[in-house]
Amino acid sequence: MLKELSKCQLCVNLDHVATLRQARQTSYPSLLEAATVVAGSRAAGVTLHLREDRRHVQDSDLSAISQWFPKKFNLEMSCHPEIVGICLQLRPEQATLVPERRQELTTEGGLDVLGFFDRIRDVTQKLKARGIWVSHFVEPDGQQIRRCADAGANAVELHTGRYAQAFLAGENVAAQLERLADAARYARSLGLAVYAGHGLTLQNVAAVAQLEYVTELNIGHGLVSHALFVGLAHAIEDFLRGMHKTHSAEHAVLPALSVR
Repeated sequence: MLKELSKCQLCVNLDHVATLRQARQTSYPSLLEAATVVAGSRAAGVTLHLREDRRHVQDSDLSAISQWFPKKFNLEMSCHPEIVGICLQLRPEQATLVPERRQELTTEGGLDVLGFFDRIRDVTQKLKARGIWVSHFVEPDGQQIRRCADAGANAVELHTGRYAQAFLAGENVAAQLERLADAARYARSLGLAVYAGHGLTLQNVAAVAQLEYVTELNIGHGLVSHALFVGLAHAIEDFLRGMHKTHSAEHAVLPALSVR
């Protein structure tokens, strides 16, 4: 069953605006200006990932944007003590715990809540004690999602990378959507809010946006790439329209299966 389309919101990840700036170590393109465009759009908010190696977003970006940004501010972060301390001081509306490895190009795969449960639970509880809404970025896997709930997460963000890869390959798309739908249903049954993101583009976003229980998408690389040709404001509008358009029967969502 598909939910009402208007319920799925968009958070714009601006990391790759910072990536372009850091390529020359200049003051432009301005992350603050990009956030201003998001503030004036129909997007629900911004997402920024402060990595331990500071390869794109900088501490000063968080301080400058958080002081005035009028919409949702979602900080993606590892469980590293330094980053946790910054988040506790900054107190964004939402923190999303993600895995992080120095050698990776971008966040690859979901958080291993099963393997690092104690640490993730402790960080989750510290953040919640400061009034921060906590989401865990995980694979659409029932065991991982169960442990997110056990750790006290408010929400899960489902990693859509396998779906995006299947879409590009033109095979197993329905199976990957089914997996996401199943995971979303299970997460919601545990009382978790459900978000999704990674590898989403104008071509593949509709089916994920229309999954039952998914209320928010976090999109960065695909949106910023599109913005190179049409501008950031237009890119946001294009993605919002793309989220709500009817997707083809080939990529239709199948009935959800039980989570194992």
